[in-house]
Amino acid sequence: MTATEPPPYDAIVLAGGAARRLGGADKPSVRVGGRPLLDRVLAACAGARRTVVVAAPRPTSRPVRWTREDPPGGGPVAALDAGLRHTAADCALVLSADLPFLEEATVERLLSVLHTTGADAALLTDADGRDQPLVAAYRTAALRHALSDLAAGDRGLTGLPLRRLTAALNLTRVPDPLASFDCDTWDDIADARARIREHGHVLDEWISAVKDELGIDLDVDIRLLLDLARDAAHGVDRPAAPLTTFLVGYAAAQGKGGPEAVAEAARKAAALAQRWAEEADAAPGDPTPGDPTPGNPAPGPGR
Repeated sequence: MTATEPPPYDAIVLAGGAARRLGGADKPSVRVGGRPLLDRVLAACAGARRTVVVAAPRPTSRPVRWTREDPPGGGPVAALDAGLRHTAADCALVLSADLPFLEEATVERLLSVLHTTGADAALLTDADGRDQPLVAAYRTAALRHALSDLAAGDRGLTGLPLRRLTAALNLTRVPDPLASFDCDTWDDIADARARIREHGHVLDEWISAVKDELGIDLDVDIRLLLDLARDAAHGVDRPAAPLTTFLVGYAAAQGKGGPEAVAEAARKAAALAQRWAEEADAAPGDPTPGDPTPGNPAPGPGR
């Protein structure tokens, strides 16, 4: 690990709250962009060595370890303590399950800040500058020590507010009003659903949702595929666009299956669409650029 490389970490996701402002709905299962809020958070911390979710078990997009605070409903500090008992890494990422805009890059930034500053915790602050201790990276040794001190009190950990925990820690703050946005009300849910459809975000959101739904972990050049779809629609026929991109994906899966295979298959299909367009545009009796001429044989397929 280099000086700037994020350290290895475990993740603790608190997903067992009562969601009273949602009328008691199962908030982690509420969908934003077609995906449960919990799955969106799990995607952001996919790099964790171990992920512990403090809640009643339910289907998730990837395997996790489940646990509960005792008694259930004991509040965020008790839930955090329950999750921490199942971690082993020196750093723990602690998240709530209602963060629709949290991304892996933000997780890495928190971990890097924690590593480089020497603080006990690095946490996000929201648009109003308020601390968000459930979007934070902690040093587990400091966290365990603070929790142990709180547990020794008369009330134990049940019902304690998170500020009692963070008051005992040396904090560093990272402002991020978008990643720290959480969904406490149905108005928040509606706002999040509207935001992901804003111009400039909707394609990335959609591709992420499709990959999550299909269990695909593949980075592809979206612009390349959009250009291919355009060329197929213009050079052949509009229905050729989705069919061609499907066939490119199938061809890539038959090959190496990585981004390079997708790019190579897209290049060949784009060249084919260009040849079709040239034939359609050529005047009767005129050769196209790919036609053989004396002393110049026709190119083979894919050339």
